[in-house]
Amino acid sequence: MQVQVDIDFNQLVQLAKKLPVPQWNELKAEVEKNLPVQMEPDTDFIKLLLSGPTFSEEQLNEIAETRKAINQWRTK
Repeated sequence: MQVQVDIDFNQLVQLAKKLPVPQWNELKAEVEKNLPVQMEPDTDFIKLLLSGPTFSEEQLNEIAETRKAINQWRTK
């Protein structure tokens, strides 16, 4: 025979807090045992991003000048 009970997350937290220390430690160990393993960073993707195109100093200055001109135009 199986019984299913729907309880709110906050209720579950309150029940867990009321556990005696040995049962709390057992629950904590069981939960941590089933945690998904953290994924390693995708080094290929990181390399791709780091090797991508970047703006030159000249291009950055041109963008700054264009922004300045647009802002002056908008305030007229």
